[in-house]
Amino acid sequence: MKLKTIAIDDEPLALKLVSDYIGKTPFLELAGAFDNPLDAIDFLSNQEADLIFVDIQMPDLSGIEFTRSLEGDHKIIFTTAYEKYALEGFKLNALDYLLKPFSYEEFLRAAMKAHKMAELQANALPTIEANNQFLFLKSEYKIRRINFDDILYIEGLKDYIKVYTSGEAKPVLSLNSIKSLEQKLPEEKFMRVHRSYIVNLNKIETIERSRIIFGKTYIPVSDQYKDKFQEYLDKNFL
Repeated sequence: MKLKTIAIDDEPLALKLVSDYIGKTPFLELAGAFDNPLDAIDFLSNQEADLIFVDIQMPDLSGIEFTRSLEGDHKIIFTTAYEKYALEGFKLNALDYLLKPFSYEEFLRAAMKAHKMAELQANALPTIEANNQFLFLKSEYKIRRINFDDILYIEGLKDYIKVYTSGEAKPVLSLNSIKSLEQKLPEEKFMRVHRSYIVNLNKIETIERSRIIFGKTYIPVSDQYKDKFQEYLDKNFL
C-alpha cells in the first residue's frame, strides 16, 4: 500500500529535504510539494492525499490553522523548529511531531506510523464494491436514489451540490462536496470539466466554443480540464 503524500513548508531547503525523504521511502508517493499552505488547500480541493507533512510556523496560514481547515481523513505529521507547538499539534490528532532538524531515520519512523495505521484501517473495513448504476443522496431530509443514466450534469456550490437529471424539472440539492461525489461516479460515464461542474458524457449533444450546452445552460470547460476533455472528444470524433 502506497500513501499519496504532500509536503508543505515555506522554507525551500526544508521543503526539498522532506520531498527527498518522501521520494526515497518505498511506501510513500510524492503527490505535491508546496511552499504556501493556500496552494495545498487548492490542490486538495481536486486531489487526494493520505498523508501530509506540514510545517507549523508559516506566514498567512499556520500549519495548525491549515490542519483545522481540512475536510476528510488526512494523516498529519507536523514539522517545526519549535518544540512548544507539540501539544497543540497532538490536540489535532497529529500522528507525529518532527523537530527540525530531523534525520531520515526520524522521518521514516514517523512515516511508518502513518503506513501502519493505513493498513489497519484498510484491513478493518469490509470491502464493498461500488455499483455502476446508481447512488444514494441525502436531500431535504430524505435519501434519494439517483440513477447514473438519469444525470445530465452536476453543479458544485460552496457547501452543496445540485444534481440535474432528465426526469425532474428541479435539481436534487444535497449537502455535499463535488469532490466527494466525483469519487463515487464511474469514470467511464462522467467527467469533471470545471471546478464547479461534472457532466454525464453520454448526455452531451452540443458543444460550442469550449462550452457544453444542456438546453439553456452553458457549462464552460476550464483550462485545467480542457486537455482531458479534448482527449475524450478526439477518441469519439469522426
